Amino acid sequence: MSAPKYRPMTFGVTQVVLRDGAPGVHYLRAEQPLQDFAPRMTDRLQHWAQTTPNQTFMARREKLSDGKTGEWQKVSYSEAWASACHIAQGLINRELTAERPVVILSENDLEHALLSLGCLVAGVPFVPTSPAYSLISQDYDKLRHVLRTVTPGLVFAADPQRYGKAITSAVGADIEVVLTSGQLDGRNITPFAELLATPVTSQVTEAMAATGPDTITKFLFTSGSTKLPKAVINTQRMWCANQQQMAQSMPVLANEPLVLVDWLPWNHTFGGNHNFGMVVYHGGTLYIDDGKPTPALMGETLRNLREIAPTVYFNVPTGFEAIALAMKTDDELRQNLLSRVKMFFYAGAALAQPVWDSLFESQEREVGERIVMSTGLGMTESGPFAIFVTNPNVKAGDLGVPTPGMDLKLIDVDGKTEVRYRGPNITPGYWRAPDETAAHFDDEGYFCSGDAVKWIDETDVHQGLKFDGRIAEDFKLATGTFVSVGPLRAKIVAAGAPYIQDVVLTGINLKEVGAMVFPTQAVRALSGLDANTPFADVLSSAPVIAHFQTVINALAANATGSASRIARLCLLAEPPTIDKGEVTDKGSINQRAVLTHRAETVEALHADTLHTILKPSAL
Repeated sequence: MSAPKYRPMTFGVTQVVLRDGAPGVHYLRAEQPLQDFAPRMTDRLQHWAQTTPNQTFMARREKLSDGKTGEWQKVSYSEAWASACHIAQGLINRELTAERPVVILSENDLEHALLSLGCLVAGVPFVPTSPAYSLISQDYDKLRHVLRTVTPGLVFAADPQRYGKAITSAVGADIEVVLTSGQLDGRNITPFAELLATPVTSQVTEAMAATGPDTITKFLFTSGSTKLPKAVINTQRMWCANQQQMAQSMPVLANEPLVLVDWLPWNHTFGGNHNFGMVVYHGGTLYIDDGKPTPALMGETLRNLREIAPTVYFNVPTGFEAIALAMKTDDELRQNLLSRVKMFFYAGAALAQPVWDSLFESQEREVGERIVMSTGLGMTESGPFAIFVTNPNVKAGDLGVPTPGMDLKLIDVDGKTEVRYRGPNITPGYWRAPDETAAHFDDEGYFCSGDAVKWIDETDVHQGLKFDGRIAEDFKLATGTFVSVGPLRAKIVAAGAPYIQDVVLTGINLKEVGAMVFPTQAVRALSGLDANTPFADVLSSAPVIAHFQTVINALAANATGSASRIARLCLLAEPPTIDKGEVTDKGSINQRAVLTHRAETVEALHADTLHTILKPSAL
């Protein structure tokens, strides 16, 4: 059988240097050194404003009164630079600083982007905050925590209709509120247009000149699953170094004018640092996608991808799953999306092999070749880009090798190998949390990630590493046997595709491993029931039960022992919630948070008192 043909793509790092340390410790780095990088992201923005002033920097569809979206509204690089300078002057006039930064409550939009750039020019940190803290939360506890942690001097939101209640409840009366449009009863509001119209003085040039590699650009909050979120300090050096590392690991970014169609939220490092920064660094164009990989919003993403052809495309596994399904029958989507894309990239959770296979099938049918599906590993504290694949033959779980200029420390922890990071892209720490900062760095200055890895091929270190779960997620059964959560979850998701969104494993200090399954909406079609049927009834239907019985039987047949055998399984009708920290903004499940908030379900699953529990049939 001949090897599959891939659309040409060069991988920047294919050779690594491995050295031994103390017993149980190894160090790994890319053979390729890190090249010089810009000292500030604002230097890149100013460069493109001068050299390609008329090129579109960012675009977003106009929001219509009926809730739908219209034509693209575009901002050029010259317009973005001019707007950033006006906003910077407004921030300078207000004497905002790292001690009194700008908090942004609302989603990705053009005003959000311009305000962020204005902060960069003025040297004032900004804090993109999860919109869920304002829109989904009922108690605003996490929003209040963010505001207490950073003590903002200014809070921005798109509109009072959606964000007014959160502002009234959580934002102190002494803090200035800026809205794109509208007013808020009982509150003095500054229109965004007023900030944008601030006359520019020489103070803007002086403020930008005073910034440097150590200047804080933003505070990004971690997801805060079992503890309150931590504010990760992001500096100019960290951001610029990481963009240069990405450029060397992924040369495709600079081979042609970069075009992104992207929904990933800017309050998260994947969307806000990785993708937003990539566009600024390379002078590319970002089309803001108001869609999202949910049943209600995926249609908007597909509409945008039928119209705008990206050169590289980023999404989470649930997004690629929906795209793979749509491409089977949507000719226009296949033709446009595949017309010039050189790389797909996923992160946030495991991508099931059937999704890869479906994407490859559509690609080969449409263009006669496969598009490389790449991935890696990183985190908010690493900028996020840290590890990237080395060749097109990527398999589920593969991560690759360290990016140039960053050292990995591989250390034995509880029978696994933890990966730790040191380099110019690593955060200096957590804002106003010295104890947390100290706890996350070891005695050699490496950041302790908590991620476990293995070699893809122990005989060839140049292939790099593969994911082996989160060390904190793994647990012991009552027998003392360790359960490796990450790999086992991936097996269950793959076995149940396309009907499993994610899985949480149970059985801590018990005799057996259990699985609580979050099904996808695809089970509705499997059930054969009416579209309005309550989801709980769908999950208890005979076809759905029969399917998952087949899944647990297959898993049991391939289990090698108690730690890999799913002895009991239940289906959860209530989806994971951001409000309780069960799911992050990028869509990945937090095992520990789900176990904490659904402790009664866990207990009932193992006590055989749930209404429906599936167990492997006798072989």
